[in-house]
Amino acid sequence: MTPSPPVEATTRIQLTVNGRRREVAVAPRRTLLQLVREELHLTGTKEGCGVGTCGACTVLVDGGAVLSCLVLAVQAAGRTVETIEALGGDAADPLLAAFIRHDAFQCGFCTPGQIMTLRGLFRRTPRPSLGEIRRAVEGNVCRCGAHLRIQAAALDVAAQGGAPGTPRR
Repeated sequence: MTPSPPVEATTRIQLTVNGRRREVAVAPRRTLLQLVREELHLTGTKEGCGVGTCGACTVLVDGGAVLSCLVLAVQAAGRTVETIEALGGDAADPLLAAFIRHDAFQCGFCTPGQIMTLRGLFRRTPRPSLGEIRRAVEGNVCRCGAHLRIQAAALDVAAQGGAPGTPRR
């Protein structure tokens, strides 16, 4: 008879996800990506490589872009997390509108991570240069080769003064 694996104790944490205060029980080794997708059912955040090299799982934590597959859920306790669902699919959002105008979606798998990475950039730098945009998304893999369209969309938004919720300079 094979012994059952030990049951992991859970820790209750509170965090704000997409503007909504949440209290959840998480196992110590559970990642923020697993929490968002499996517990909170926010499946717009994609699991790509699982080791932090593709950027598909990018979310914002306290306004900064992070790879949610590398962050433990308990590390998000007391913090504010934003996923792609925070945008609500609002085509009036300048970043989403620019992605549509520039056909930057292609297959769409990397799109949530690309958009959240760029939102983090626009929060820090409302009018980033092409070099700053390239550096921001260099860790986000696009298998379809839409990098130039993604950069064009971001430059378009930068020329307009940034995305909503970003400080204006």
